[in-house]
Order: sequence, then C-alpha cells, then structure tokens
Amino acid sequence: MINRALIRTKVVQIVYSYLIDGEKSVDVAEKELFASLDKSYELYHLLLLIPVELTRMQRMRIDNARSKYIATPEEKMPNTRFVDNRFVAQLESDKAFAKYIEERPLVWSDDSNYLRSLLDRILASEEYAQYMQAEDSYENDRTLWKNIYRHMIFPDENLGELLESQSLYWNDDLPIISTFVLKTVKRFDEAAGAQQELLPMFKDEDDRIFARTLFRRALLDYESNKKLIEQFTRNWEIERIAFMDIVIMTVALAEITSFPSIPLQVSFNEYIEIAKSYSTVKSGNFINGVLEAITSLLKKEGRIEK
Repeated sequence: MINRALIRTKVVQIVYSYLIDGEKSVDVAEKELFASLDKSYELYHLLLLIPVELTRMQRMRIDNARSKYIATPEEKMPNTRFVDNRFVAQLESDKAFAKYIEERPLVWSDDSNYLRSLLDRILASEEYAQYMQAEDSYENDRTLWKNIYRHMIFPDENLGELLESQSLYWNDDLPIISTFVLKTVKRFDEAAGAQQELLPMFKDEDDRIFARTLFRRALLDYESNKKLIEQFTRNWEIERIAFMDIVIMTVALAEITSFPSIPLQVSFNEYIEIAKSYSTVKSGNFINGVLEAITSLLKKEGRIEK
C-alpha cells in the first residue's frame, strides 16, 4: 500500500527535520521515518473505519427512535437498508481489519461531532437518495460508499483539519491514502466474506529496503551532494536557495546514484512533484534544471549509467 511516491515524500520530510534539528542521531531519525510510514498505514485503517462508525451511529439513532414512548409509524418501522449495508457488514467482520483495529485500537469517538455532521450530510445527499431507490444488491451497497468517499469525505476540508490536529503527517498523507482507500473498496468481493484481503503496508520487502537505503544514502551523501548542487548554482548564493529545495535535490541525487534500475526521468518527475507541494512555486523548474546538469556530469564521469 505504501508506494514509492509516499516513501520519497516521507524521506524528504524526515531528512529535512533531521538537518534542521541537528541533534538527532541517524538511527533515531530512521525510526522516525518508519514511524511516519506506520502512521500512514494507520490512517488507511482509520479512514476505512468511517463507514462502520457511521452505520453504528445511524443504527443507534433508529433504536432510540423506536424506543420513544410515542413513536411515529415511520420510527416504529424504519427503512433499515442503510444500516443493513452488506459492504459495511463485510468490512466490519473482516478478520484482518478487525485484528488491526483491536491491536491499535483506532476510534473516532472523540470526533463524534464530525461524524454526526457527516452522517446528516449523507442522509440528505443525492447519493443516499439514489441508493435508497436503486436495486437492493451488494454492488449498490459498495458503490454507495465509494461515492460517499469520493464526493463527500475526501473533498471535505474539515476532515483535513481534523486529521492534522491528530497527527502532523496525516493531512499531507490524505491525498495519497485516499486513493488506497478507494482502491480497497473497489477490490472488495462479497464472496471473500471475512477473509477479504486489505492492502499490505509494503507491497514487498524491496520497498522497505528502498525506504531504508534512500534515507541512509541521503544523509550519508548529503555534504557531497550539496557540493555538487553548489557547483551548478554558482550564480546563486547557496543561502538564497530555499533549504527545502536543497534537501529535495540531495535526496533525489541519493536515489539517482544508489538505484541504477530507476530511470532518471522517473526520479526527476517524482522530486519535481514533491517540490510542488513542499517548496516554492518556481522550485520545480529550478530543481529539474539543476538535476539535469548534475546528472550530465555524473554520466561523463562514469558515476552513473542510465
């Protein structure tokens, strides 16, 4: 689930923090890197928990309405299709999901105001109205939540602010983790029952090794890569270049020199994208130009063959 784009972003963040702090050891910073990646995986599960929590909340509302001394006919015999959603029931009973939630544990109870507001918006939405009129099927049950995630949960600025208040990493992680949540919903198969597989934290051991190696090389080679950057930015005083730009370029150079199988253009594109999110408006073009000049030199010197 944690792909290399997210790994690169996390490495840039932790290298930046390490260099600014100046007192951490490399081992401590590396633990922080993997703790940050672990928090991303935690966010994945927390977002998957939303349908379960909202279904419980609506079920409680229905039960409370039924138990009123003077209940209306509609309250006594409510339409329970929403709370009987088969996709949500499968997710809640999924063994891997339940095990992860139990071990953490993850809860939204402290954020019930957000959930109550979200539930009210869902019940008043066009997605909900169409669902209640559509054919009663597992596919429509799953599609409802795919649409709710896509159109109501992930675009919600309140969610980003709420997540940022709980973890420094989560608001930045939300755009990419949201794609993994949607992919997971799409993959759910009714036939899999409680054995439905969720996305693993790492696709394979190679990605875990990639994270550790990139981080270590970025720190170990920082001074030499910084000198290369200075060599190709002579018209600039190094102090005038955004520090984040320097960090992004040193991590990019660590990748370029340490992973011969990764094409240059892939590395360029990945770090230009990071610059768009974490540095200045002009950083992307600046970083691209400097990296192209440095890699041309490294090729001539035989230090890289790409």
